[in-house]
Amino acid sequence: MTVEGVGRTQRADEVLGEVAGPDGFHEALGRADHVLDALPLTPATRAMFDAKAFDAMRPTAHFVNIGRGATVDEDALVDAIGSGAIAGASLDVFVEEPLAADSPLWSMPTVAVSPHISGDLHDWEEAVVGVFVDNLRRFVAGEALRNPVDTEAGFGVG
Repeated sequence: MTVEGVGRTQRADEVLGEVAGPDGFHEALGRADHVLDALPLTPATRAMFDAKAFDAMRPTAHFVNIGRGATVDEDALVDAIGSGAIAGASLDVFVEEPLAADSPLWSMPTVAVSPHISGDLHDWEEAVVGVFVDNLRRFVAGEALRNPVDTEAGFGVG
């Protein structure tokens, strides 16, 4: 299996190899059999998966969203699946949650809908408290915190 990534900047990554920048987004979509959206929701990523993105994909491509619902133009996704522009989708997040009962996504045979649980983890509460306690200790000691968030960018940076 070949895995490709697209990020905020084009770069070499020690795990993925070459990561395309935003200019390579649609080209990378055209090479993919499976597209995973794990984007944070920022002004730059809102509706990033739009009609142009779905048109760039192969008709056999399967789209998976475990990121944020609003990174997808859901009408464009419905149109892409309905027209055969892409093969289907597995969706864990939506623009509005829960997904409206009258959404066409519920009845599309090549769409799997899950109840926003892809990130569910056994004992996650303990893990969160552990990070908080460790960060409190680091803060008091004047050390760098774990999992800092770039408030201007709108997501974690490490």
